Amino acid sequence: MKWSETRARIPVAALLLALLPVLATALPEDSRQPITMEADGVEIDDGTGVSVYEGNVVVDQGSIHLTADRVVVTRKPNGANHIVASGNPTTFRQRVEGKREPIRGRSRKAEYDTDSEVVILIGDAVVTQGKDSFASDRIVYDRVRGQVRAGARAKGKQRVRVTIQPKDAQRK
Repeated sequence: MKWSETRARIPVAALLLALLPVLATALPEDSRQPITMEADGVEIDDGTGVSVYEGNVVVDQGSIHLTADRVVVTRKPNGANHIVASGNPTTFRQRVEGKREPIRGRSRKAEYDTDSEVVILIGDAVVTQGKDSFASDRIVYDRVRGQVRAGARAKGKQRVRVTIQPKDAQRK
């Protein structure tokens, strides 16, 4: 594997890790696991800094599992990366510390900028854990500030739907 292929794979893990802390703490050992990627095709252009993975893209790292139709990684001149995963839908799941149920999410598109550490889920975005859920057409998660915005607060057009089960219902 060429150095450019290795560099292109690393930012995808950042996207995965960024998507997940919305509802709970990720498993610490996931970030120390190797990343495996599968796609029907890949194109890596060192000149433009763009890597494109297309067709049944599957990314795994520890308990993290992401699926998308297409993942595009763009390396910026400052060394940061912009990552866009798109699909019908794009999905992810990850086990979390101290929880039986994994976090699951889906949207038509997920964007992550490694410089700002902001994740944007766009189009039918839903994040669930067990029977609890957070849904809107647009969910923005700022990892640095620990802030989640959705709906109009995230420049979306749909109302936000949050469902939290009573503690007694979660134990069953």
